[in-house]
Amino acid sequence: MPSSYLTLHYRLASQDGNDIVTTFNGTPATLQMGSGQLAPFLERLLLALPEGTEQTFTLSPEEGFGERNPDLIQRVSLDTLREKSQLGEEYRIGDLVEFNAPGGGKFAGVLLEMNEDSALFDFNHPLAGQTITFEVRIISVL
Repeated sequence: MPSSYLTLHYRLASQDGNDIVTTFNGTPATLQMGSGQLAPFLERLLLALPEGTEQTFTLSPEEGFGERNPDLIQRVSLDTLREKSQLGEEYRIGDLVEFNAPGGGKFAGVLLEMNEDSALFDFNHPLAGQTITFEVRIISVL
C-alpha cells in the first residue's frame, strides 16, 4: 500500500558486492511508504511484496540512479561556494559539499578540483551510472 509502514532489512550494494548501506547486521528499518525515506524506484519494488518476502533485485543504471550526466559536472565560483555552502568550511578534493538551493532545499556535489577563483563539482548522484543490487527481507507490513 502506498502509505503503509514496512519493517524490513535492506541492503544496497555495488556490482562488485560492496555494501553501500545495509541493515542486515543490526536493527531493521521501519519506513513509511511515500514519505521520501527511500528513492521512489526502490519503493515501487517494495509495494507489492508481502510479509516474509526475501528478494534480491539487480538494477541497471536506468532502473536505479540513472546514467551519469556530463551536464551535471559544473564549475562554481569560489564566491558562490562561500555564499551557498556552509561558511568557514575547508574543502578537499573528493568532499561531498551540500549547497543551499532556492526555496530552502539542498543539493550536493562532489568536489573534483579547485583553483584560485572556482571549483569544479560533480552533481550526479554518487551511484549514477552504476548497476546496483537491492536485497530486502520484509518483516512486517502495517
